[in-house]
Amino acid sequence: MQIENCKMKSANSKFQIPDSSAARRSPGVSSVLICKEAFDLRGIRRREIPSANRKSNLECSSPGSRPDGIPSANRKWNLEFGIWNLQSLISLPFALCALLLVCSPIRAQIVADKTVASVTNGARATPDLITYSDLIWQLSLEPGRVFDAHPSSPELNHALTRLENQLLILQEARKLPLAETAEARQDFEVEMKHKRDELAQAFGGRTQLEERMARVGLTTEQLDAILRDRVTIERYLDFRFRAFALISPKEINDRYENQYRALRNSGRIVPTLEQARDKIEHDLTEEKIAEEIDRFVDNLREAPGTEIVILNPV
Repeated sequence: MQIENCKMKSANSKFQIPDSSAARRSPGVSSVLICKEAFDLRGIRRREIPSANRKSNLECSSPGSRPDGIPSANRKWNLEFGIWNLQSLISLPFALCALLLVCSPIRAQIVADKTVASVTNGARATPDLITYSDLIWQLSLEPGRVFDAHPSSPELNHALTRLENQLLILQEARKLPLAETAEARQDFEVEMKHKRDELAQAFGGRTQLEERMARVGLTTEQLDAILRDRVTIERYLDFRFRAFALISPKEINDRYENQYRALRNSGRIVPTLEQARDKIEHDLTEEKIAEEIDRFVDNLREAPGTEIVILNPV
């Protein structure tokens, strides 16, 4: 009779069983194989000797033999085998658990993220996707916002609208050719580093920014990707709108009168028109650019090729 991994021979009325301890010591033998070997060995130990052979075994037994016909020289081997068999019984449940974990399919998985929306202007075959993590990161990178691990639906939709607008502008920016010179790439990296420093300063320092990033699972590489898109968007908007945002002297005079007329008799120091001109011109320029950007984004959202699909409402 031959059993896998274990052989039984009846020559000279002795059992010859291969040493399985070497297999258990070998790193290449799996626990499943060891368990199967333990089943086979226990089957051999439980196997009864046929009654026809009992007499011959007793007759061949020496004076030092046990009554069951096993020579006393093998007592130590039988004891060791029994100990090993007991260890196999103890380790069997653990081996079976490991086998079940390996063989059984995973019935449930934790979903860490989900796609919320897709945005395309029709220029590319594959739309850009907005995930739930993108919404959390957008909110967490707003310095004036109090951190909340579970933002409300209005907050998430606020972040979703902003990301939709950013992607529409970014898709328009991709249509322009990029300067691939070493100097252009270096200027871009310098501007991105400046943007990162500004963000850290807005949070009170790099340590505070890194703590906020750690709380939302935002890595340095992911932050760099976000800042890279923001620099690209800002460059495109400056190219498209800043050069055309012209402020007339009348607009500066009107703003000066509206801001400082009521302060003339209040006892406070009121700057002259020349002293306030640069600040007023800067404020008017930024306001005009913001208005132009709003109209531009509205037109992008209403363009024939634009398609924004909400896949999972938030």
